Amino acid sequence: MTQSKLQGVIAAIATAVDDAGEPDCARATALARFLLANGCDGLNVLGTTGEATSFSLAQRKRVMSAYHEAELPLDRLMVGTGAASVADAVALTRHAAELGFAAALVLPPFYYKGVPDDGLFAYIDMIVQATAEKPIPIYLYHFPAQSGLPWHIALVKRLLDTFGARIVGLKDSSGDMAYAREAAMISPEFKVFPSTEAVLLEARSGAFAGCISATANLNADLCARAWRSGDARSLDAAVAIRKLFDGKQLVPGVKATLAHIHRDPVWARVQPPLSAFPAADRSAVVAAYDSIRAVKAAAANA
Repeated sequence: MTQSKLQGVIAAIATAVDDAGEPDCARATALARFLLANGCDGLNVLGTTGEATSFSLAQRKRVMSAYHEAELPLDRLMVGTGAASVADAVALTRHAAELGFAAALVLPPFYYKGVPDDGLFAYIDMIVQATAEKPIPIYLYHFPAQSGLPWHIALVKRLLDTFGARIVGLKDSSGDMAYAREAAMISPEFKVFPSTEAVLLEARSGAFAGCISATANLNADLCARAWRSGDARSLDAAVAIRKLFDGKQLVPGVKATLAHIHRDPVWARVQPPLSAFPAADRSAVVAAYDSIRAVKAAAANA
């Protein structure tokens, strides 16, 4: 197995949607190329921001194949392969391995709530065993507010004890920094990515592997300056952009702002059950985003 070397600023990249509700792979891969050229060390394809669970198995595999066909550097990309059905999770994880993605990011099977850790262990066991021929590294996706199922620290340790190097890290979208720090202390080889760019200076000290952030779709250049050179002012600006979405719908908001940045209204389209970012919120966020960018540009030129 090739060891995953993902680190630094990773955007949880959005997925464009066409007017028929299909993933717009040309736009998605063009955004991927732009982000990698403008500050991102890597990308998380088909995560929450990528609306993975709103697409079918066939649609998700098509998006994954499009990244391969676009000759993007898959060694810098992890891809979400978790599903409510273990058979779907296996199929997606196998596809990721065959295409050459750096890692699979695995949500727990999210429909049944309150299941015991033994059930979650069995789910990972089936994925690991079914992908043993092409053993792609696996990151656990901890987002209990959405999935309803946490990756308990004791379970993470059990998975590591059982499957060793197949389980390489965790994305923590819980917002619980105590959990993130405890997970990161399990092993020096176990790489934890909190979901906010606010941790980047702490990550530079070795506490975390970096961040995987939805708003890195919008502020990757600022995040890169913080990660690579410890630029606190750039990080402040990046975090200010992230905070524009506090109390608002994050994924529709990120996509509406992408539509503004790239002057392409198609980017504002989301897949049901998400709905379009409200016009009033869009106006406020776009104005504030432009203001933050103008202030940063003025400071850079001073």
